[in-house]
Amino acid sequence: MAEQESALRPGQQALVPPLAGGWLQKHFAYTERGSSLRQEVLAGLTTFLAMVYSVFVVPSMLGKAGFDTSSVFVAVCLTSAFGSLLMGLWANLPIAVGCALSLTAFLAFDLVLGQQLSPAVALGAVFLMGLIFTLISATGIRTWILRNLPLGIAHGTGIGIGLFLLMIASNEVGLVTRNTGAGLPLALGDVTSMPVWLSVLGLAAIFGLERRRVTGGILLVILGLSAVGLIFDPNVRFTGLFAMPSLLGEHSLIGAMDIGGALNAVVLPSVLALVMTAVFDATGTIRAVAGNAGQLDKDGQIINGSRALTTDSLSSLVSASLGASPAAAYIESAAGTAAGGRTGLTAVVVGLGFLMLIFLSPLAGLVPSYATAPALMYVGLLMLGGVRHLNTDDTVDTMAGLVCAVFIVLTVNIVTGIMLGFCTLVLGRLFSGELRRLNVGTVLIALALAVFYLGGWAL
Repeated sequence: MAEQESALRPGQQALVPPLAGGWLQKHFAYTERGSSLRQEVLAGLTTFLAMVYSVFVVPSMLGKAGFDTSSVFVAVCLTSAFGSLLMGLWANLPIAVGCALSLTAFLAFDLVLGQQLSPAVALGAVFLMGLIFTLISATGIRTWILRNLPLGIAHGTGIGIGLFLLMIASNEVGLVTRNTGAGLPLALGDVTSMPVWLSVLGLAAIFGLERRRVTGGILLVILGLSAVGLIFDPNVRFTGLFAMPSLLGEHSLIGAMDIGGALNAVVLPSVLALVMTAVFDATGTIRAVAGNAGQLDKDGQIINGSRALTTDSLSSLVSASLGASPAAAYIESAAGTAAGGRTGLTAVVVGLGFLMLIFLSPLAGLVPSYATAPALMYVGLLMLGGVRHLNTDDTVDTMAGLVCAVFIVLTVNIVTGIMLGFCTLVLGRLFSGELRRLNVGTVLIALALAVFYLGGWAL
C-alpha cells in the first residue's frame, strides 16, 4: 500500500486510503490533491535546497550596511521558518517564504547606505511596510491596487531592482568600480583579481547547473567558492560549525526597530516603495507557484489566496521584529512543485529545515562576497525577464516602465526611479490624448511623488 501511495503521479487519485493517514492526511489532504507523504517531503527538501542560499546572501548584504551577520543569519532562518510554516499550516499551499533579495538590496544599499538611515530606522520602515502590506492584503485593497496601478511601472520596478542587484554584486567584487578619472562614472575593475574571476566562474557554473536542473545548484556554487576561499584566501577563516543561537545577545537586532524614526515624511515614500514592490513581486510569485502546483480554482483564482497573501505580508512584520529584511514568497518554491509538491506539507518541511539551520550560524562568516555575488547576479538577471511582460502595444506604459527601471540604476535610488516612471506615464498620457486611460490612484501617486521631489524633501 505504501508503495502504491508513493508511486502516485501529480494529478492521479489514490485508489486506497494512504498508510500514513491520520492528522497529516486530514489536514493537508495530499491524497485528494494527487500527492503522497513521501512526495511532499521530497518536494519540501527540494525547495529548501533551492532557496537555502539566502541564509548566506542576505547576511552578506546587510553586513555591508552595518548589521551583525550572525544575528541576521538567525533572523533569516527564523523568518523563513515562520513564513513557510504559516503558509503550510494555514494556507495549505506548497509555497516557501523567506527574506527577499530584491527588498534586502533596497534596505541595505538604498535606505541605509544610500539615504544614511540607521539600521534601526530602516527596520522601522520594514515594520511599517509589513503593517501596511498586511492591512491591504486582509482588506482586499491589494487586489484593487493590482487592478488599477499601471503594469508598466510594476514590471519596470522589478527590472530596475534586477539591474540594481547586478550592479551591487559587480561592484562588491570589483568587477565594476567607480571611475575616479574623466569620463563616465563607472569603469571595468581588475579582471585578473581572484574575487572577479571567481565570481564570473561561479555565475557561469550557476547557469550550467540550473540548465541541468541540479537541485540546490546555487547553494553548491556558494559552498564551492567558499571552499576555494578557505584554501587560498587568508581573509576567510573557519571559526566553527555549530553555535547556540544568541537571540538576545549584545549584537541582537530583535526589537531594535525604530518605528517612530520611520514615521518621518522623508522616510514614508521609501515605505510606500517597499509596499508597491512587494505587492507586485510577491503576488506574482504566489500566483505562479500556485499555478504550477495546480492550486487555482475554476475561475483562475489562487486556492486559499487570501490566506497566502496575508501570510506573505505578516512575515515582513516578523522579519522586521527579528532584525531582517522584508519577507516574500520565494519563486524557488517552483522547484518543489516541479518535484511533486501540492500541499502545505511541502512548505512545512521547508520551515522545519530553516529551524534546524539556526544552529549553524558560524557558517555565515565563512562565506566571502565573491561566493554570494554569483547568486545575486543570477537573481538579478532573472528579474530582467520582466521585460517580456511589458505591453509593447501600449508604448506610453512600456516606456514609462523602462524609465522607472533604468533610473533606479542611474540614480541608485528605487523611489526616484518609481517617481520618474509615474510622472512620465501621466505626462505621456496627457500628450498622447489618452487621459481616459489613467485612473485617480495613478494620478495621485504621481502628484504626491512630484511634490515630494520638487519640494526638496527627497533623500
